[in-house]
Amino acid sequence: MTEPVTITPRIQRLRAANPSPLTGSGTNTYLVGGKDIAVIDPGPDLDAHLAALLQATKGRRVAAIIVTHAHRDHSALTPRLAAATGAEVLAFGGAQDGISPQMKAFAGDVGGSGEGLDLAFTPDRRLADGDRLTGPDWELRAIHTPGHLGGHICLAQGGTLFSGDHVMGWATSIVSPPEGDMGDYMASLDRLGREDWTLALPGHGDPVEDPPARIAELAGHRRLREAQVIAALATGPATAAQLAARIYSEVAPGLLPAATRNVLAHLIDLASRNRVDADPSPAVDALWHLS
Repeated sequence: MTEPVTITPRIQRLRAANPSPLTGSGTNTYLVGGKDIAVIDPGPDLDAHLAALLQATKGRRVAAIIVTHAHRDHSALTPRLAAATGAEVLAFGGAQDGISPQMKAFAGDVGGSGEGLDLAFTPDRRLADGDRLTGPDWELRAIHTPGHLGGHICLAQGGTLFSGDHVMGWATSIVSPPEGDMGDYMASLDRLGREDWTLALPGHGDPVEDPPARIAELAGHRRLREAQVIAALATGPATAAQLAARIYSEVAPGLLPAATRNVLAHLIDLASRNRVDADPSPAVDALWHLS
């Protein structure tokens, strides 16, 4: 059984046994507080992870279950944990809430997306941007950070940022249309970059010890990818898959579909700024060219 790792005197982490190329070493679940606690991201629906959470919370009251976003690796265990503890479930909304109008219009043209969406997830109460939750020895502020998913939130406790899948140290976030929006992702990064964080606790991987530097690095990485897309299109029209194969030459073949979605997200964002066009129209298999 997974043992909790103490991050600070009032924050513990349990890591689910769901390692993969997209989840790294597994999904992180955080316990915040002393006797009355908040659980952030229950994780995947695994018996062993539920048992570990119930053991770690034994003798303590679970006051709230907060889900950063409704991907199954973060939210699927929520109903069972809520039933076992009686805790209220809070999130921005369901898996398809918060999707940008631009992506709603594009959704019909994308096939095969949303593999990780937890369409069954529904919170008991919705958290709006800026909402605060308090316990005897903790206070969490919700920050709506769309990009990876339209309903993604981060949570702030003082200088500590529970960053979900938006800011991670081990990898960049996947931004997969239509539920992911690159323009929103960059705007959310810029917003997070305006606060002075001392520690980020991501949904996967280890703590980020210098969040401002990592946020700046992630934004720079995305700007570089955008420049690579434009440079590749300067040689002639191409599909998102063709561009991904050129730009992500270092990734394993099994990750190319995810890379293609990232490229598509860049293309849609570039199209919204009149930098590129699609033939015959924006779609996952469209032929893209510079405007």
